[in-house]
Amino acid sequence: MARIPAVKHALQLSDGLLGVSLLAAPAGLVLVVLLAGRLVDAFGSSRLTRISGVAVALLPISLGLAQNMATLMIALLAFGIAAGSLDVAMNAQAGEVERRSGRPLMTSFHACYSFGGLAGALLGGLFAWAGIGPLATFITAGAPLAVVAAVSGRWLLRAPARPAPPAESLPAPAGPPAPLPPAARSRAARHLLALGLLALCCMVGEGAAGSWSAVYLRDNLGTSAGFAATGFAAFSITMALGRLLGDRLAARIGAARLIQGCSLLAAGGLAAGLIIASPAAGVAGFALFGAGLSCTIPQLFSAAGNADPARRGTGLARVAGLGYLGLLGGPVVIGGCASLVGLPLALGVPVVLSLLVAMSARVIVGSAPSLDAPAAAAARAAGRAGPD
Repeated sequence: MARIPAVKHALQLSDGLLGVSLLAAPAGLVLVVLLAGRLVDAFGSSRLTRISGVAVALLPISLGLAQNMATLMIALLAFGIAAGSLDVAMNAQAGEVERRSGRPLMTSFHACYSFGGLAGALLGGLFAWAGIGPLATFITAGAPLAVVAAVSGRWLLRAPARPAPPAESLPAPAGPPAPLPPAARSRAARHLLALGLLALCCMVGEGAAGSWSAVYLRDNLGTSAGFAATGFAAFSITMALGRLLGDRLAARIGAARLIQGCSLLAAGGLAAGLIIASPAAGVAGFALFGAGLSCTIPQLFSAAGNADPARRGTGLARVAGLGYLGLLGGPVVIGGCASLVGLPLALGVPVVLSLLVAMSARVIVGSAPSLDAPAAAAARAAGRAGPD
């Protein structure tokens, strides 16, 4: 993303044509998520994770080779398909690791994603500052990352876990998840829809922060262009840092309470920043907004994988697909509202949606199958066993 301006300049695209071109990547991502879920359930997540991981690393090279708008859109569409496949597959793999370990891990995995995004932006910025073209940037970054994706795939989980003989004091590890009966599968489908709607509400906020934070600080609060960029930087950093703490908080207070508390923090932080309406308060508001949203999506993805463990990929795909609609549609909704009532009031939409998530989390997420029970059972068993 940091090299998109250079690609735009090389192809001599206007802002409008670039905006149309960039829609190809999220379109590919949304189109592939349901198919990727079925592939994960049919063939396992490890194979799709390795293949799409290599593709995500190498396909940006085609952006640097694009000769016109049409080839750029084809390259972005292919990248979006690979990214959507990787997203579903690696989250399904993470859910399986989490299930076998019996403790929350999903938020830490998403923290690695956040820090990877920050590292990518920094690397792209350094190449741009040095005057190095996009093609060289994508080759330099993509080739070693493809090797990392291929090699690290050796350690992914490939087969369903086999139950081992129980130890004297510890419960037996969980075996392969059994398919749900039809009635339970119907309940799981309704539950996944509710989780997906919560994900949509959260990702509307992410999309709004990414697309409108700098505009709000620059145009509505009168800051410089450089200072305006700190709003989204603060949002991204606090989101990454919040995810480092998320798993410990989930283990301590449960996923539902964590989502509820984080959503209240997101709503309160952004609302305060908008009400005070000063540059410093605006940046602080987006920082608190990022901290509040940091743990919501990982916990919702974890709950989606546990709703029907035998069809983990399909569950994740459904929730992710609805969430991505919010990520794509959120900036458009905010823009439409801003044209009617102004951007400060339009940014109240994510505040309201965050409050809605907070009110619904205890009911929707709290009723989902979770890791709290096995983790608590293991802890009780370890306590009965006593110290070594």
